[in-house]
Amino acid sequence: MSGFDPTHDLTCEPKPIVVRRLEVITGVGGRRTWSADAKAEIMLEALAPGATVSEVARRHDLRPQQVFGWLREARKAAEPAPAFVPVVVEPAEPPRTVAAKRRRKPRVGGDIEIEIDGVLVRIGRGAEAKTVATVIQALKAGQ
Repeated sequence: MSGFDPTHDLTCEPKPIVVRRLEVITGVGGRRTWSADAKAEIMLEALAPGATVSEVARRHDLRPQQVFGWLREARKAAEPAPAFVPVVVEPAEPPRTVAAKRRRKPRVGGDIEIEIDGVLVRIGRGAEAKTVATVIQALKAGQ
């Protein structure tokens, strides 16, 4: 049988194993913390002309994603916060009465103004009669 390892236990009964070397790691493990100054230096290196983030990260024993994350956070911090613009609300003009509308000066130039149920339509010079008739019929139909 090729690939058969006679030392491998197939019975699921553990046999004692002799350990010749054992390494114990002490101290704080996990994530490293970087000072703001150290981050700034690394980011400046990465932003230098001709530099690549991957090379800079490798030199500092970091992953490129970490440096990209720092750069993204720095860009967000540099963006100005949205500003609010003050709004001034003025009371609406009172609606003009029919009499006030009639007192308006007529427009010069032969334009036609038609008002039906508060809707004012202005028809300029040169409009086809068929178009004017269609607009008036549509306004009357909406009454």
